[in-house]
Amino acid sequence: MILARHIPRVIWIHTLLIIAIGLLALYSASFNNNVVGVSVFYDQLFIALLGILLMVVLSRGDYRKFFDVAYIVYGISVFFLVLVLVMGRQALGATRWFSVGGFSFQPSEFSKLAVIFFLGRYFSQRRPRLSFDFSTSIREIWGDLICPLLLIGVSMVLIFKQPDLGTAILVMGIFLVMLYASGIALRFYVGLLAVLGLLMPLAWHFLKQYQKDRLLVFLDPSRDPLGAGYTITQSKIAVGSGELLGKGWLAGTQNQLNFLPERHTDFIFSVIGEEWGLLGGILLIYCYSVIIYCGFKITRHNKDPFGQLVALGIVSILAMQVVINIGMVMGLLPVVGITLPLVSYGRTSFMVFALLLGFLLNLSKKRTIF
Repeated sequence: MILARHIPRVIWIHTLLIIAIGLLALYSASFNNNVVGVSVFYDQLFIALLGILLMVVLSRGDYRKFFDVAYIVYGISVFFLVLVLVMGRQALGATRWFSVGGFSFQPSEFSKLAVIFFLGRYFSQRRPRLSFDFSTSIREIWGDLICPLLLIGVSMVLIFKQPDLGTAILVMGIFLVMLYASGIALRFYVGLLAVLGLLMPLAWHFLKQYQKDRLLVFLDPSRDPLGAGYTITQSKIAVGSGELLGKGWLAGTQNQLNFLPERHTDFIFSVIGEEWGLLGGILLIYCYSVIIYCGFKITRHNKDPFGQLVALGIVSILAMQVVINIGMVMGLLPVVGITLPLVSYGRTSFMVFALLLGFLLNLSKKRTIF
């Protein structure tokens, strides 16, 4: 049991521990990397220090100011999502980044934060109505379901066009969680889930070929062992070979002998599994779990609807991203290109989660009704 007054300290301790684990793993992943050098470690170290500073600053402000600018922030995020498709830098078959003076910025990562603030404000101003006449139901469906879905759908489509299937899925996940928490009528919510389930087979025709290959490899790991299935095969070998205690820092063979692609980004958990074993992986998952648990306590204790919804959105995106990343690294979920929060290399991803956790720390101190 974690007392409410101890929550900020607990979040800080486990966040710093996650960052430390990530930096150690990133140094190992870049030490003998023939694609990227150890410079990515020093780059991440600088971003980590900056992120911690931003967490401190954001944790001490008035979070209600974000209520006033939530729609503006979302509009800016959509603008950048459009701009990146027109002027963005292409890499690995995707157009997801801006490069300015050697600094890369990924708008789809920023959109996670923007969507949470947008939905937090939108749903906090629309409480569910109890009337069941036909005209009210139509207005309720439009206001509580269709309108926010269309607005968030703009971001999802733009992100999917990059293409970035993983982030598009996360945005939909945020929407579904916050929609349910808003108090929408259960029949409408179940109806939406049913429609989405029926539309899923149609989504196959909109996927890029490499995305289809990843899904097929997930269903049949032996389908393309030297192509689409190579990375996940090497990842499972790395995680499994770590056994209980791991091979030791800088001693992972799959890692140091360059058998494991993308080990500094999406597949960094395989480095942790190989070098620190099952216990190292459990320690990292435990740290995430504690932060998520504290986030749920903040959600329950905060009496401001906007604060409740945003806190829920933050812990939801953190939980979903951790589960998806670790699941795909271990072959339990399809590979969709999702980073491990505060651990994988990525400037924008790290900064966004630092901002979200700083906001969560702020919410832990504010529980009054506005």
